[in-house]
Amino acid sequence: MKTIAVTSGKGGVGKTCLTANLGLGLKKLGIRPMVFDADLALANLEVAMGVRPEATLQPVVVEEKSLAEAVTEGPGGLRLIAGGSGVPMLMRAGPKKLNLIFDQLDELAETTDLLLFDTGAGLDTRNLAFLRRADEILLVTTPEPASVTDAFATLKTLFRYKKDASVRVVVNMAANESEGEAVFGVLRQIAKDFLKKEVSYAGCVRRDPTVPKNARKRTLFLQPSPSSDASQDVMKLAGVVEQLFQNRGELVA
Repeated sequence: MKTIAVTSGKGGVGKTCLTANLGLGLKKLGIRPMVFDADLALANLEVAMGVRPEATLQPVVVEEKSLAEAVTEGPGGLRLIAGGSGVPMLMRAGPKKLNLIFDQLDELAETTDLLLFDTGAGLDTRNLAFLRRADEILLVTTPEPASVTDAFATLKTLFRYKKDASVRVVVNMAANESEGEAVFGVLRQIAKDFLKKEVSYAGCVRRDPTVPKNARKRTLFLQPSPSSDASQDVMKLAGVVEQLFQNRGELVA
């Protein structure tokens, strides 16, 4: 089982919506994905997926349930491990509690090819723990200057704690593919100039009215709007992720 952490420098960039739809896109490709809400303070992945979780991480960290028992099936058969929004125990989770989770990840491998961590925005110690655990990192930004600035700050901190991090940038809410490539070009150059690090381009997801429309309905846009611009872009992104691991011989669909 391989792991990908989806992160961002700031909130409001569509990271959670992207994670859920990417998971569904990977499932459509025949891969066995699972999405994991790693935002332990403000978990909302189940809201984006429109499901009421049968269990959350809360009983896992108090050792009342195993991690495998916290799995909920969501739309399209996409499986989810939900967090807990505003739960003090999770908000204060330290290394010992996190290790209770990490020590059980391998138990998911029999039924999961790819685990996607939807981390919180920013880089507190809990987010860093999930980022350090991941094989690959998808850094989500938008074309907004503040978002790009925060994405660079995230890279700066991330490379300090994980020098060999493999980071791929996703530009969300791009006007078109050219804008996505241009935004990535700026971020790549400043990472190269100031951090002496290389980051790669995973792709962009174009701004699309079907995204907020479905979000208000708590529906993943990939299901009712498979031919929309955003859905086409997410499927391209799923193909990039699939190819990334297949090239290494680490993922077989």
